[in-house]
Amino acid sequence: MLIKDWMAKDVLTVDENTSLMRATRILKENSIRRLPVVSHGKLIGIVTDRDVKDASPSKTTSLDIHELYYLLSEMKVKDVMTANPLTLSQDDTLEKAALVMLEDKISGLPVVDGMGLLVGLLSETDVLRGFIHSTGIKDGAIQFVFDLPDAAGSVTKVIESLRKFDVRVISILTSFEDAPEGKKRVAIRVMISDAGQEEAMAKELRETFTVVYHGKDELKNMPRKRAV
Repeated sequence: MLIKDWMAKDVLTVDENTSLMRATRILKENSIRRLPVVSHGKLIGIVTDRDVKDASPSKTTSLDIHELYYLLSEMKVKDVMTANPLTLSQDDTLEKAALVMLEDKISGLPVVDGMGLLVGLLSETDVLRGFIHSTGIKDGAIQFVFDLPDAAGSVTKVIESLRKFDVRVISILTSFEDAPEGKKRVAIRVMISDAGQEEAMAKELRETFTVVYHGKDELKNMPRKRAV
């Protein structure tokens, strides 16, 4: 999966001389958490809602409201932005972006071209959307999780067994850290043409392989955040 297919392309930006008050208003009015700072189209920094909060006077300040507004109007984005932020290319993978975000503990990345021009913005939500799409969970796919030998051809054998039941493979994900020694954990989501064959398929798979899990995610009554 490539970043260019999941990033936001219509990105709000500010220049370095934008007042902090205006930047704050843009963030709040558009319900966004970060603003790229550009000069002649080139990315020179990024300002986040956290930067704005840290730069704003404390609620316990002795300044009156007029002094607060004056202070915020005088402060510029360049005074609080992170200069030369981490960036990725639109042709980098979504997986690479996820790794950068995780290791550097950031929730969004500007995306630039070879000339340093801003072409998009990738958030952790975009990464999650891409991951969810790739798994096939929203398609109502059936999932099987196996512990297979860490050897060439072990996944192929599972696929050959699945083919007997006329299934369409939606996704295959492999990991090693959560698998027993000498094994790999493989999660396969499939769509089956004849729903009545699911139990027969599951029975054959359990008899032939180590099946850790078999089921379908219930999405009708998912937990939802309560409205404030």
